[in-house]
Amino acid sequence: MHRFNTNAALVVTPSYYKGRMTKEALIKYFHTVADTASIPVIIYNIPACTGIDLSAETVTALAEHENIIGIKDSGGNVVKMGEIRRLAGPDFQVLAGSASFLLPALSVGAVGGILALANIAPVQCLAIRQHFLDNEWEQARELQVRMIPVNTAVTRGWGVPALKAAMDMLGMYGGPPRAPLLPLSEETRQELR
Repeated sequence: MHRFNTNAALVVTPSYYKGRMTKEALIKYFHTVADTASIPVIIYNIPACTGIDLSAETVTALAEHENIIGIKDSGGNVVKMGEIRRLAGPDFQVLAGSASFLLPALSVGAVGGILALANIAPVQCLAIRQHFLDNEWEQARELQVRMIPVNTAVTRGWGVPALKAAMDMLGMYGGPPRAPLLPLSEETRQELR
């Protein structure tokens, strides 16, 4: 991975045998990945897609592994993010997984985010964090609230195809979504505009 200038691997929660994904099985899985990875590992908790929501207790146990450096949490449970931050300590990076809750996540100790919306609104996403760091709460809150419907439209509403279409509309390369996802219809593209 180093030949690709990769700084870390984002490793999603396994979910194929959801009923068998006990705390012990998940810890063993992530430890095995982290033990064999030549780069640091960031856990990716995305319960809307996997059907599994890692508990703060499980994440805290994983944080003890020297090659597991953080978590991207897309679940939206800000209380849990704060609990992970408190229990795992300051060296374990908690990252918001959605721009819809970036500011609340920062307020409980997240250090930033890995955000789909940053592909089309990087300046605004960075500004939320900078306003937070500068204690400019009103500006941070105002921008956060403005970004929620945009984020919802391009992630939850129409998903990855909308994000890619929005990138194309803004003059970047979004390209077609990977199968089995389908590109947006022309009618939906017009709504997205």
